[in-house]
Amino acid sequence: MKAMEWKLIGSEELFSDRWLKVRKDVCERPDGKVVDPYYVYEFPDWVTAVALTADGRFVFERQYRHALGLTQFEIPGGCVDPEDASPQAAVARELLEETGYTFSSIQYLGRTSANPSTHSNWMYFYLATGGVLTSPQALDDNEEIEVHLFTLEEVKGLLRRNEILQSMQCTALFYALQALGELKL
Repeated sequence: MKAMEWKLIGSEELFSDRWLKVRKDVCERPDGKVVDPYYVYEFPDWVTAVALTADGRFVFERQYRHALGLTQFEIPGGCVDPEDASPQAAVARELLEETGYTFSSIQYLGRTSANPSTHSNWMYFYLATGGVLTSPQALDDNEEIEVHLFTLEEVKGLLRRNEILQSMQCTALFYALQALGELKL
């Protein structure tokens, strides 16, 4: 197979904030063509978990998402913070903060990209099992999250009705259902 990787010739940071950086790259393709500009969005890595309580119910969150103006069901997750030792540590922290649940097992399922064309970060996804409610939520100032517990059939219904809109969370659910033996390929 031929080499397809681009050579970075130059890069300029256009915007920088806590949650987002935007840069403009100048690149050279293997055939010599220069690509200028090429915009890249740098976000922190993200984590999400399909989380099950000790009695087998799925932990979901209901919250408002301003960009789409919708209140919807999601699985727990968030950003990997600089002080997190690993993505797995970040997902355990996010689970506890957002839901109040602690899990006896957190299994890595994989990673995906929101858009590898423009985003430089990863979404790591996990299957958390054995969840027990151990504390109240410890939400960030801008978070308002309702915790809901669903059966497997209710989760399948949410998927069938296209009521889980976050595509990376759908990917996490796909791999979790496969790991749980509920999806055969």
